[in-house]
Amino acid sequence: MTYQETIGYLYSRLPVFQNIGARAFKPGLHTTRELCSLLGNPQETYPTVHVAGTNGKGSTSHMLAAILQESGYRVGLYTSPHLKDFRERIRVNGTCVDEEFIVSFTDDQKSNIERLSPSFFEVTVAMAFSYFEKCKVDIAVIEVGMGGRLDSTNIITPEVSVITNISWDHTQYLGDTLGKIASEKAGIIKDGVPVVVSEYQNKEIADVLRDTAESCAASLVFASQELEIRNLGLSAGKMIIDIVDRKTGDIVAKKLRLDLTGTYQVRNVAGVWAAREILVAKGWKLDEQSTYRALASVVAITGLKGRWQRLRSNPDVFCDTAHNTAGLSETIRQFASVCSGIQRFVIGFVADKDISGMLALFPKEARYYFCAPSNLRALSAEELATEAVKFGLYGKVFENVNEALKEAILDSTPEDGIYVGGSTFVVADLEEL
Repeated sequence: MTYQETIGYLYSRLPVFQNIGARAFKPGLHTTRELCSLLGNPQETYPTVHVAGTNGKGSTSHMLAAILQESGYRVGLYTSPHLKDFRERIRVNGTCVDEEFIVSFTDDQKSNIERLSPSFFEVTVAMAFSYFEKCKVDIAVIEVGMGGRLDSTNIITPEVSVITNISWDHTQYLGDTLGKIASEKAGIIKDGVPVVVSEYQNKEIADVLRDTAESCAASLVFASQELEIRNLGLSAGKMIIDIVDRKTGDIVAKKLRLDLTGTYQVRNVAGVWAAREILVAKGWKLDEQSTYRALASVVAITGLKGRWQRLRSNPDVFCDTAHNTAGLSETIRQFASVCSGIQRFVIGFVADKDISGMLALFPKEARYYFCAPSNLRALSAEELATEAVKFGLYGKVFENVNEALKEAILDSTPEDGIYVGGSTFVVADLEEL
C-alpha cells in the first residue's frame, strides 16, 4: 500500500473516536497489551513521562519534550488528536514519523489488526511505541488520550506521572462527578512512581488523588501549592514569568520567557517545572539554561499549534483548541483583555457534547459567525445558531470555518479582534494554521 492507501485503510477499518465518538470508545488495556506484546513490548525499552488531565496535557507534554530535547536527549512525543496530518501524533525530536514507517508497520501488523479488531487509537499507540524503539529514543513523553485508567497509553511505567487538572469533559465516559473523573485520571498513578499534579483545585479532587497515590506508595506534589507563578506580562511576543518557591519566597526561575502565551499556561508551567525537578533528582541532566531556551521556543522545537495562536494582525485573529467550559472560560477572558474593538467569535462544536455550559460563557454584545468542523461528529452550524439564540448570541451561519473567518475579517476594523475555536476540529480546519 502507498501512504495514502495506508491512512485510508486505518481510517476505514478502525473505529475512530474523533469521527464517530462513543461507537469508537473502547476502554481497557487488553488489546493494546496484546498488540505491544506481539511487537516485543517496545514501550519497555526506554523511559517515559506520562501526562494526563482535562486541559493542558498537550501543552504540558510539548513543554516537557522541548526541555528534554534542548538538554540533548533524543525525545519521542506522542499526542492526540492531530490537527492537520496524522503524522503529528508521533514525533522524535520534533520531526513527525516517517510515512514509510507507517506503511511498513501497518503492512506488518495487518493480520493482527484484522484478528484483534483494535480501535484506531490502540493501533496508533502501538505504532508510536514501536517507532520510538526503532528511533532509539532516550525518553518519550506520552500524552493520555482520554481519562487515564483505561486509556491505551496506560501500559507504561514512567519516570514521573503528571496530571494537569480535572474538570468537566467526556462525562459520558469518565463519570458524572469530579470525584469520578479524578479517579479515572488517577488511574495513571503507578507503584512508587512520583506524581505531579499541576494545580490544587478542591478537596474532593485532591482527596481522590492523594488516596490513590498513597495506595501506590507514590509521592505526590501539588505544584501550585509549592510554586507561585508570577505573570509579568508580554515582551517581544513572549510571556515573562517568575517562578517563586512558596515556602521560602526565593525566586526559582527569574524572567522565564514562554512562547506559549495563553494565560492558562501559568498553571501548566508549574506542573512542568515540578516534573522537571523530579527528573533532575532522578539523574536527568536538565540544566537551567537549556530549560530557559526550551520554554522560550516550544513551538519551534516541537511543532505545537493551536494554543492561543495569533494567526494575523489588524484585526488580531487568535485561535485556541479549548473545547470545554474550563478551557473556554480562560481563553474568552484573555480575548476580552486584548481586544480593544468589537469582539468577533468564529465558533463550532461537535454534536455529542452538552454545549449549553460553553455557550453561557460567551458575551452577548459580541458578533458571531457559526460554522461546523469537517468531522462526522460535527454539530451543524444551523443547529448551533438556533441553540446560541437561547443564550442571547446572534450571528451568521457558514459552511466551514474558513468562510466564516473571511467574513469576520471583512466585517472588522483594525481594532477589532477575532477568536476562532469551540472545538479542536474547528481549529484543525483553518487554512491559515
